[in-house]
Amino acid sequence: MAIEHVLVAGAGQMGTGIAQVTVAAGLKVTLYDIAQTQLDKARERIAAGLAKAEKRGKLAEGVTVESALSSLSLTTDFSGGEFDLAIEVAPEREDLKRELLGRLARVVKSDGIIATNTSSLSITRLATATGRMESFVGMHFMNPVPVMALVEVIPGLATSDAARDAAIAFVRRIGKTPSVCKDLPGFVVNRLLIPMLNEACCALADGAATPSEIDDAMKLGAGMPMGPLALADMIGLDTCLAIMEVLQRGYGEDKYRPSPLLRQYVDAGWLGRKSGRGFYKYEA
Repeated sequence: MAIEHVLVAGAGQMGTGIAQVTVAAGLKVTLYDIAQTQLDKARERIAAGLAKAEKRGKLAEGVTVESALSSLSLTTDFSGGEFDLAIEVAPEREDLKRELLGRLARVVKSDGIIATNTSSLSITRLATATGRMESFVGMHFMNPVPVMALVEVIPGLATSDAARDAAIAFVRRIGKTPSVCKDLPGFVVNRLLIPMLNEACCALADGAATPSEIDDAMKLGAGMPMGPLALADMIGLDTCLAIMEVLQRGYGEDKYRPSPLLRQYVDAGWLGRKSGRGFYKYEA
């Protein structure tokens, strides 16, 4: 089916980015959040992002900032809608995602698809919350969405070929590169990335070096554009911890044990950039 109207459920950093790249491709987007203030902030960020994209020539042919913004709707209630695709972008908690996915399934067209942006949770298990397992697929966008090219597309056990192919076509239409992955804990990117960030936490806890020294070592010695601790702060330390816990439960191996220091930072509310403090301090 042709996807023209997309519901993005969650106006945080990831949901805002997904909405931005989707309207930039000339599609219609309804962006949902429970808080109107969050939606207002999201619109400001999307407008600024579209202006930058226009200057770089990154908008689809025939799309302008004005036309893209006119294709964007903000809402705190999507119950009356009917969508070709709904993407859940709730925090990385299975209970929250399941509740939201059950609601999304009621507003997606019979031949439409339902997607989750989970970074590590089982697609097959989440699909059971929709009652439409054949229409459900994982679409894991990378952060920051407007910059990063990859989207992991993860079919669940019951995902139909049609739903998988529609997700792949959508990813390509919005200018991203799809990578089809098996439904395994962490998929591919986070199975490799998050344990590396966790090991940087362990090195810090062992006193191997300061946060800036650890990050500089990996930038200058391994060619990383951003050090692992700064990257963990950008992702969110609570998200990193949640993914490590999923990996540990899913694979049952000690190498996926979360760093006690990472857990302590999350317990303290030091979640990274979004809280103003993680391994580094940030301006409001």
